[in-house]
Amino acid sequence: MEWRTSSYSSNSSEADCVEAATAPGGICVRDSENAQGARLDFTSAVRTGFVPYAAEH
Repeated sequence: MEWRTSSYSSNSSEADCVEAATAPGGICVRDSENAQGARLDFTSAVRTGFVPYAAEH
């Protein structure tokens, strides 16, 4: 998987960064500080609903 730092990550601290990668059927998101840790896998349908919600909260 090719991980990219989210353009929505804060530039003020490396601790605020998340990375995203395209996966078959959706995307994966992880903490850039803990690349071997847990990740969130979103199907395309779930991601479509999650992104606007997360932007508001």
